[in-house]
Amino acid sequence: MPQSPFSLEPIFTAAWRIIRAMLSDPVRRFQFSLLLLAVVLLLGTVGYVLIEGLPWIDALYMTVITLTTVGFGEVRPLSHTGRLFTILLILVGVGTVAWAVQNAVEIILGDRLWQSVQERRLEEERMKLSNHYIIAGYGRMGQQVVRDLKRQGVPFLVIDSNPDIQEELIEQGIPFLIGDATQDETLLEAGIERARGFVAALSSDADNVLAVLTARGLNPNLRITARASNERTESKLRRAGADRVVSPYTIGGHRLTLATLRPTVHDFFESMFHETDSDIDIGELTIGEHSPLAGQTLSGCDLRRVWHVNVIGVRRTDGRFLFNPPADYVIAPGETLIVMGPAEQIRALEERNQSHII
Repeated sequence: MPQSPFSLEPIFTAAWRIIRAMLSDPVRRFQFSLLLLAVVLLLGTVGYVLIEGLPWIDALYMTVITLTTVGFGEVRPLSHTGRLFTILLILVGVGTVAWAVQNAVEIILGDRLWQSVQERRLEEERMKLSNHYIIAGYGRMGQQVVRDLKRQGVPFLVIDSNPDIQEELIEQGIPFLIGDATQDETLLEAGIERARGFVAALSSDADNVLAVLTARGLNPNLRITARASNERTESKLRRAGADRVVSPYTIGGHRLTLATLRPTVHDFFESMFHETDSDIDIGELTIGEHSPLAGQTLSGCDLRRVWHVNVIGVRRTDGRFLFNPPADYVIAPGETLIVMGPAEQIRALEERNQSHII
């Protein structure tokens, strides 16, 4: 006799996978236990109505006192069938109640509640962000950008499409958004219109080009920096709207050469940029027309005595750099001073320069 091609085994296998996946999550497990408890409560009520002929309210009362084992008396003596039904209800119902209570305690005292609270706090913080930086991609380069921005106290937000990093970001208190950084909806939700800068650090050059193009279209005034894996992509990123393009392989090659030829200089920069407790930083001061520094000499500004910083370079209005400018150099509006000194002093100096109150 030929076998039927129809089999229930795949259906049962798929159902078991769904149930196992659902029970692996504490919240879903608690929801399932509440649903099972409601079913037991309904079946117990209906059972007392059919077996003992009790009114619905009395049947519900009997079911509740049976499941909770409070020891209250019966509304009226039960028949032998009713007692057997009560025994079965106790065996099934008490275990169900205990399981539901256990799941509730696990959620309240476990990591799930803490994670939920932290996630909501970070979401509220994300909604309030303004004049912040958006980092698209939380790979090795994106993580380094995050560490540097955290060290400098700069507000930022991370966008990544990998949901597995969510728990890590929550533990570190990093505002984030799980989504595609090349999509308008994701960038708008990240506050791209209120943002100050955008860092495209995605793993694919094509994604970085699209992310830069999208970000520039949503915010023409955005300061955009992008990562490029090869030199051919740099021109595309600039055409897409990137202000600066960084090639990690080119920079890495320069650092290897520096470490080989001038190891002490390499160690100095390594200490300044990679040690979390480093107190040295490099900043920039763009001189506006109304800045008190405009028209003064470097010695007249007295930045070294007042702010404990040294001017190590000047970017002139024509884009050329002047390294180690002399003390009698006159600062012109539109130029940018590159200064090095204590990190806190650098940040305070940059803030005051933006307000033209140096």
